[in-house]
Amino acid sequence: MVNKNEKPLLKMSLKKIAGFLTLLQFVAIFNLASAQSAVTAIDILLNPDQAMLDSAKVYNELMRKNYSGPGSYSLDELHAPHITVIQCFVKTSNLEKVYVAIADVVKREKPTKQKLTSKGFYYIPLNGLGLAGITVEPTPKLLDFQSEIIEAIKQFLVVGTDAAFVQNSDGTPIASGTAEYVNGFIPDHSGEKYNPHVTIGLAHEEFLKELVAKPNNKFQFKNGSVSIYQLGDFGTARKQLWTSK
Repeated sequence: MVNKNEKPLLKMSLKKIAGFLTLLQFVAIFNLASAQSAVTAIDILLNPDQAMLDSAKVYNELMRKNYSGPGSYSLDELHAPHITVIQCFVKTSNLEKVYVAIADVVKREKPTKQKLTSKGFYYIPLNGLGLAGITVEPTPKLLDFQSEIIEAIKQFLVVGTDAAFVQNSDGTPIASGTAEYVNGFIPDHSGEKYNPHVTIGLAHEEFLKELVAKPNNKFQFKNGSVSIYQLGDFGTARKQLWTSK
């Protein structure tokens, strides 16, 4: 014989279970958001003047005409043309300390007073494509500036993952290898290994081989300021966090 109270009790139990599952889902989302915000992928960079910006935008248009598929982008406020000094991961809670440390180096080294010269082109192969850039002569003063930056923030460096980047708005994951590149930036891309450049976009590798092989007109330029950005997909400068005065 069925107890008349069983159905109301069953309904109450199902409601409790549903409520508990909703709570677990909320906790999981909260924990994920906390984990993502605990570490930030940053790019400490130089903002080049109009001479370099104009050149970078011309070549970016050529990149997009050659390849307009996934990962292709325009140089704009979400993909600011720049010269990376270092890329690294830091705890989000230490960002303010990083800003102060970088400001002290900028004040002392005065990187915006230096003249730089374009050198040519290079690219990183990516499964038939290439991420290309305009290369810059690594002057002794630029190398000193990079060395001082590394020394100033080395105490704040941590290992990071894809979660530390500005995520893609369409939900696609951060490109494979991006986090590994940033984790290894200082040992692999500083000092004698430093390759200063302004990234100009993605194109087919055959097109880039021809671009690299062609003669190019060198030009001089300066940098207007130093900034820190949170990195996005393909190591692009996506979100400005700090800039020098």
